[in-house]
Amino acid sequence: MKILIKNGRVIDPASGLDEVGDVAIAAGRILSLKTTVADFTPNRTIDATGCIVAPGLVDLSARLREPGYEHEGMLESELAAAVAGGVTSLVCPPDTDPVLDEPGLVEMLKFRAEKLHQSRVFPLGALTRALQGEALTEMVELTEAGCVGFSQAEVPLANTQVLLRALQYAASFGYTVWLRPQDSWLGGGVAASGALATRLGLSGVPVAAETIALHTLFELMRATGARVHVCRISSAAGVALLAKAKADGLAVTADVSINSLHLTDTDIGYFDSRMRLNPPLRQQRDRDALRQALADGVIDALVSDHTPVEADAKTLPFAEAEPGATGLELLLGLACKWGTDSGVGLSRALAVLTSEPARVLGGALGTFQASAGQLVKGGVADVCVFNAQTEWTVQPDTLLSQGKHTPFSGYQLPARVCWTLVGGQVAYEA
Repeated sequence: MKILIKNGRVIDPASGLDEVGDVAIAAGRILSLKTTVADFTPNRTIDATGCIVAPGLVDLSARLREPGYEHEGMLESELAAAVAGGVTSLVCPPDTDPVLDEPGLVEMLKFRAEKLHQSRVFPLGALTRALQGEALTEMVELTEAGCVGFSQAEVPLANTQVLLRALQYAASFGYTVWLRPQDSWLGGGVAASGALATRLGLSGVPVAAETIALHTLFELMRATGARVHVCRISSAAGVALLAKAKADGLAVTADVSINSLHLTDTDIGYFDSRMRLNPPLRQQRDRDALRQALADGVIDALVSDHTPVEADAKTLPFAEAEPGATGLELLLGLACKWGTDSGVGLSRALAVLTSEPARVLGGALGTFQASAGQLVKGGVADVCVFNAQTEWTVQPDTLLSQGKHTPFSGYQLPARVCWTLVGGQVAYEA
């Protein structure tokens, strides 16, 4: 299939490219950028006049709910949501049922995803068996099966002896450990500690739950030389520790969720269960610090933290509701909104969704590393074409994800995806 995307504003944050031109695609790869080769005869021409032509988005945290939670989401629905949001590559945590701690489970998930010919799926393997924090998994076998790193998902690893051994083992093979910093004893609440949680009578999660875990993690990184990705940092104090760790030369990267970037604990309002999220929404000073850290590069990537939840699990009292929200189809719009509001511009807003998350994944992508999150001649043609001027209203019932609950219901967002190409094939068309 030969495709010509013409007259679009081509933006590639990785190379700094930003100009109007054409993109020619043949045999699943980018044949030329800016100008079309003379003898190129496309099977299909996409007129991108007035649109942005960007690399396909890379989302570092999206739950697909298979296997085990098909009542909340299935590969078909969640990958359809991904390409509708311009996401061509995504990382899924290992907290499925059964947990992704066996090579056969990982191979099955990847095989099912590849058959759908939509977004590329990169699984994280469980760091410990069944995420129980006791015995380490067979990391080498899981990597050979297709895992790009190892995680405890939402389950804190309380035993620092096990964490030390996990980091030592991962460091010896060059694997990345993905951890959300949360103290197992302090992190059991349902809302961020503060005046609002006290007034509503909700159990609180103090900032110390994050900072204690970060202090421990960074000390163990110093001892082992391991590479760690900090998932969904949520506080100003956590950002300060992360900045110091980077300044000290530790091999650490981090991401923040669209929820923490845009919302605060006051959005909980009168026990709105759509705001029941992990990590919990914190105060405005924390949100402001997160927005600045993402702009400065202290935080590397923005993630959807896509977690589809069934209606019955959300229509419960706030403290009993299941945490999570759908986010794949909102990721681009919320990133562009942040780019405008913070003044960093469109290129940086796209960078935290494309080249920066691809850099976090690095060598774990194998041969795909040279193409992921960027537009490069000869590279794999994963492309997102969107209209940055089109505003749209978030209406949960129109989302393709099986999970319809989002804290951004009714929001006006910029940037509507028009076409998504995966491997040179049109996977989504508005």
